[in-house]
Amino acid sequence: MNTLRQTQIGQTVKVVRLHGEGAVKRRIMDMGITRGVEVYVRKVAPLGDPIEVTVRGYELSLRKADAGMIEVE
Repeated sequence: MNTLRQTQIGQTVKVVRLHGEGAVKRRIMDMGITRGVEVYVRKVAPLGDPIEVTVRGYELSLRKADAGMIEVE
């Protein structure tokens, strides 16, 4: 299983599944990250947290923990 956290800078990946439950999963979905959407990894901070991505035409920063819950291919 590959997660968004493991994705390299400059790669575009497709969301397969969201792990997690309750409010955390709902918050990720509210940011526009849903199954089937493409996500482009723009930057990663020096210590790996946060990760800046482009999704649905806008830029978004995600914590490492949240990115680890997003399964991609």
